[in-house]
Amino acid sequence: MGLLSGLMGNASEVDNSDLEHLIANTLIEGESVQKAYKVVRDMFIFTNKRLILIDKQGVTGSKMEILSIAYSKITKFSKESAGHFDLDAELKIWVGSNPTPITKDFKAGDNINEVYKIISQFSI
Repeated sequence: MGLLSGLMGNASEVDNSDLEHLIANTLIEGESVQKAYKVVRDMFIFTNKRLILIDKQGVTGSKMEILSIAYSKITKFSKESAGHFDLDAELKIWVGSNPTPITKDFKAGDNINEVYKIISQFSI
């Protein structure tokens, strides 16, 4: 991912080999990464068993929150595309019976459609 693309918030696909050190202790036996996307410092990692959201925090990004969501627990999801005047797109994921969705913002030009398709593929 180029520096300008990263500063603009564009999602880019991450090579699976780049993830090994980051999530080595998170994956279970028989689990493999299918696709991964990075938006600035945050990541969406799709495995054959679950969705892993990584939120890097702090100035250095060394502090991370790793949220694991089993595909079977995703009850619904939606995307709101960017418009002419509203340049942000938004992805919402509802988990279990929680009425408040997990919300992730994407800038115009991000791969929100790819992320949406992958959630659709795995949550069926």
